[in-house]
Amino acid sequence: MIRDLRNVRTLGPGPGPSPLTTEEEQRYRALLFTELGNAIADHGWTRYPAHTPQERMRLVEVGRRLSEHWGIPVTVEAEDECRLRLSLAGHALGA
Repeated sequence: MIRDLRNVRTLGPGPGPSPLTTEEEQRYRALLFTELGNAIADHGWTRYPAHTPQERMRLVEVGRRLSEHWGIPVTVEAEDECRLRLSLAGHALGA
């Protein structure tokens, strides 16, 4: 059965995702710290999507915290416009 759609309009982009509360942001960063830290510890590097500047800033902060925690520099580099790579020294983007 085919139905005709009459008086249908496309809506513009919505208001977007709501920002995280302070508590949600802390919990999310703690989760990233644990999960990305485990992946880096296992493989020497990991990648994670970051589509917005806020997401990129969040991952840079997680990389800084991992560096402080381990006492080893963790680099955060853009692989492309929607992914960042976190890696230990010796596991750089070209390695």
